[in-house]
Formats: sequence, structure tokens, C-alpha cells
Amino acid sequence: MQIAKEAVEGGVDWIEAGTPLIKSEGMDAVRQLRAAFPDNVILADMKTIDTGAMEVEMAAKAGADIIIILGNADNSTIQDAIRAARKYGVKLMADILSTDDPAQRAVELADMGIDYINVHVGIDQQMVGEDPIRILKKLKLNIPIAVAGGLDAQSSARAVLSGASIVIVGGNIVRSSSVTASARAIRQSIDAPGITEEPERSIDEQTIILLKRVSTPNISDAMHRKGAMRKIRSICPGTKAVGRAITVQTFPGDWAKTVEAIDAAKKDDVIVIYNGSPHVAPWGELATLSCINNGVAGVVIDGAVRDVDDIRRLNFPVFATSITPNAGEPKGFGEINAEIQCGGQTVRPGDFIVGDDNGVVVIPKERGYEVARRAIEVEKNERRIRDEIKRGKTLSEVLYLQKWEKK
Repeated sequence: MQIAKEAVEGGVDWIEAGTPLIKSEGMDAVRQLRAAFPDNVILADMKTIDTGAMEVEMAAKAGADIIIILGNADNSTIQDAIRAARKYGVKLMADILSTDDPAQRAVELADMGIDYINVHVGIDQQMVGEDPIRILKKLKLNIPIAVAGGLDAQSSARAVLSGASIVIVGGNIVRSSSVTASARAIRQSIDAPGITEEPERSIDEQTIILLKRVSTPNISDAMHRKGAMRKIRSICPGTKAVGRAITVQTFPGDWAKTVEAIDAAKKDDVIVIYNGSPHVAPWGELATLSCINNGVAGVVIDGAVRDVDDIRRLNFPVFATSITPNAGEPKGFGEINAEIQCGGQTVRPGDFIVGDDNGVVVIPKERGYEVARRAIEVEKNERRIRDEIKRGKTLSEVLYLQKWEKK
């Protein structure tokens, strides 16, 4: 309720009551919102897929003005929900989330009598790069169109300029440090939409930009505790490496291929080395200096490093399992850009590598953008929890630990 109050103060017009599986509890939320905000439009996000008339009646009697039904519900469910909506004097919004052909289904729903279409891309779809505004631009309808799915101030402006009558924003308000300030910024962008042109970036560039905003713990959480290398630590505390992997398979102390990999690396790549010995170093200050000259983003070594005093003065991201004064010999054995094991993790050329003071994680290249987006969501959620703790709650209270304990 407090979040709803702060959002209204920021300029929100409608308040959405997302309903849980137990519909009676969801109706209690609608009733409370109606009592607290008698002059605001209350939208009940029922996600109805069956028994359309029954759920419309429940939400309408609880105080909802607009009720959401899933656009991929059977036509019989849609039609009965429409009849109930007319009976109880409420409006129906069809959410075309996960429909096979959103543009075609939107036309069918409008022809049946739906009052609003909601172009909605779900959280999991957002994580793999789906964009509701791309769908919105394809629609030509004579009824109001809402848009939802990961929107912030910038994308809300794009939505309005692309034809949306209604902009639905969730996480970028409720998980912000200041609900009122975030709601106000989004409100302003909707009322006076303007877009700052940004350069086109490849998916890899977007992924690296996102990964630079999060920590390795954020990424580990997003990957369900997968991908973290073992026993590999930062040599230069406070530095961070983010980039695509150039892999090196070599033998204890043989530093020829590790140095040759610097020439093979592109700007912002991370060199990942399996050397296997904690007692003989395949890497030191001169190789580090060469990396800096070539724009390499960092080095990760399953093995030893030396010259750490010089490397620390250079403040370059190097991660290794141990430190030793012993150097090896450039014998030339090994391979560059083969699949290797590093810190107990499989690393392939092109996988995404992130290293910071917490350690190093490897992200499979096929899931790079998705994991980066999920890590951003983890960071947002932690930020919101942090704010609650600063306001006086304990971590257990914020997370409802006792509620979710197994009995």
C-alpha cells in the first residue's frame, strides 16, 4: 500500500492489483486499493485463462474498473468475460502475452469487443531481448492500446510515440530507490515524450555494457549459482574485467602461448589461461603491459602469476590462483582458442568473462545477453531490499523468511 501511495504521488493514474493464485486474497488487495484510492482507476490483473465471467464478477464486485484477461484464452472464455463485463459496468483488457501472432490476435480480440489491448512482453522474454514496442508498431487498431514489459522513462516515451495510449510500468518504479521520483520521471516522459538518439550497438556490445553494471554475485544469483571459478582471486583489488574470452591451453610454466594470445586478442577481450601450476608463473609485468597497450580487458589464470607489485602499480585486472617469483620458459606448447577448463569451469572462445573482488564467473556466449539482463534484475531487487533495511526493517522481515520456511 505504501508503494502505491508513493507511486500516486509521482503521477501514476492507474493502480494495478496483480492477483495471486488464491483469487480471494487478490480480491482483498483490490478492495484495499479501492478504499485507499477511491478516485484512481484500479486495474485487476487476473491473468484469466478460463471461467471468464466468474473472474470478471469477482473483480468487479471487489472494486476493479478494468480487468485483464489473457488474449490466448479460448474465444468462448473471452466472449463470456465480455458479457459479464457489460453486465457489471467494467472494462476488459486483453493481454496478448505469449500469443503466437500478437498482431493478428489483437485484431480478433478487438472485433469480439475487448475494450483495450495490452501489448505485453514477459520478464523471461525481456531477458532474451524481446521488445514490446516492436510489436506495438505493427498494430493498427481502433481501440486504446496499452504497452507493458520492462519499460523505463526512455522506453515509455518511445511507447507513446509509437502509438500507445496507456503505459504500464512495474519494476522500474517499485524496485527503485525512490518510488515517487521514478514514477514522476516516467510520468514526465509520457507527457512530453522525447527520445535521445543512441548509437546502434551489437548484442555483444549491449551485453558487455550491462555486465559492467553488475557484480559477480549478481551474475551468480542470476545463473542459480553456476559459472563461478574456484580458487581464482583478484591480484589487484578494486579492478574489474568484463569481456569475451580468448582461451589459452598451455603447460606448467610455458608462457609462449599466453603471450601470443595478446596478439590474437581484440580490444576488450579477456585472456583466460589454463596453466595448472601454482609454482611456476606463465604471466608477469611485461605481458601485462603488453595487454594494456593492446586494449585487453583482463587476464584470468588457472595457475600462478609473478611481478604482482608491478602489476598492482599498473592497476590492471589480473586474476590467478597463486603468486610466485618463479618464471617458466617459452617452449611453445599448447593452443589458443580451444575449449579449456579454468577454475573448474568450461570456457570456450567467445564466452563472457566477468571478474571482480569476489572472483570470476564465466557465462556461456549463447546466454550472455539473457544472463546480463537477469543480473540487472537481481541488482535492482537487492537495491530495493537495501532501501527497506535502511528504513529499519531486518533482512528476515524484508524477505518474509518465516512465511516461506518449510513446515
